[in-house]
Amino acid sequence: MKIFVLLPRIPYPLEKGDKLRAFNQVKQLAKNNEIILCALNDKNVDEQKAFQALQPYCSSINFIKINKFQIFIGLIRAFLKGWPMQCGYFYNRKAAKKVDALIAKHQPDMLYGQLVRVAQYIRRKDIPKSIDYQDVFSYGMKRRRDIANFLARPVFNMEYQRLCRYEAAVFDEFDVKTIISEPDRDLIPHPKKDEILIIPNGVDHEFFKPKQEKKKYDIVFTGNMSYAPNVNAVDYLANEILPLVWKQVPETMMYIAGATPDPKVKRVACDRIIVSGWLDDIRDAYAQSRVFIAPMRIGTGLQNKLLEAMSMGLPAITTPLANASLGAKPGEEILVGSNAEELAQHIITLLTNPERAKQIAQAGFDFTNRVYDWGKATEILESEMKKYGTS
Repeated sequence: MKIFVLLPRIPYPLEKGDKLRAFNQVKQLAKNNEIILCALNDKNVDEQKAFQALQPYCSSINFIKINKFQIFIGLIRAFLKGWPMQCGYFYNRKAAKKVDALIAKHQPDMLYGQLVRVAQYIRRKDIPKSIDYQDVFSYGMKRRRDIANFLARPVFNMEYQRLCRYEAAVFDEFDVKTIISEPDRDLIPHPKKDEILIIPNGVDHEFFKPKQEKKKYDIVFTGNMSYAPNVNAVDYLANEILPLVWKQVPETMMYIAGATPDPKVKRVACDRIIVSGWLDDIRDAYAQSRVFIAPMRIGTGLQNKLLEAMSMGLPAITTPLANASLGAKPGEEILVGSNAEELAQHIITLLTNPERAKQIAQAGFDFTNRVYDWGKATEILESEMKKYGTS
């Protein structure tokens, strides 16, 4: 098949979950299909490096720049039309004309849009098409609304309501619908949501594999540190979880590693909490640490950071929210805590009981290697696409 892939961001570098998913799906789909890639670009990305990384997998690579004025106009249009604001952020007519021209030029057998952010560009095309919801944006917005202050709450509530309507509206316009996990699928606001195909993420086990390095840190948390759920998790760690750990293990060192740290993240830095910012190789953060924790309280979808840490042989700790998508066995393959006290106790246990830490690490490593594989996951997607593609 000839597949036209439309993305809201250039999928390189791989510092965000949607980029990681897009890059690996393109890589896998390219084995048996011709890929025409079209990615919107609202940031200062090194397009040459991105092009070089993607070139082995695509017959055509197209980046469409979206400037601040276009974003502003798009947001106004979205507000007036009742669209989600994030859809308005990524949609503008000039970019739409370029997308249309590329589709007309390449005549693809299948259109594949990642996230509802790009649905407006292709939802009414008379070509077989797929949409990757990836996460349930609406419910993620609801969670943010529920913890927001009284000034921000109405804004989040408006976006939540609009996303609910939009996620349901585009459902019937796409032949193939995919999502990252069963818990996310169950939250899609459509009566036929069971038709959505679950396509989990994978992990590159050859890249993220156990690596022996001197341990500098006791606990590590990784991710894009400007992403609201990660910022919330850092606040939770610094102000509620770690103080409980320090009461029993006062020398515990925390490493917060990831790109573009929010000012709130930078403010937690101290002699026992190191905030790194961008790392050229995130594997160093895992390899130099003893325990991984992802204390997620908001957000949706599968946490790639958990897959990476467990694949590198770290014992992992998380919340019920994050493990619902991951599906690891609590107490065997991962430790799960519902509150600061439980999460702190799990940290203390793993830091003071090497045998228990080794047991959880090995079981988690076996779990991720058994269950999470980009090739197997993308085969499911490709098989479903072929039912609708014209060649």
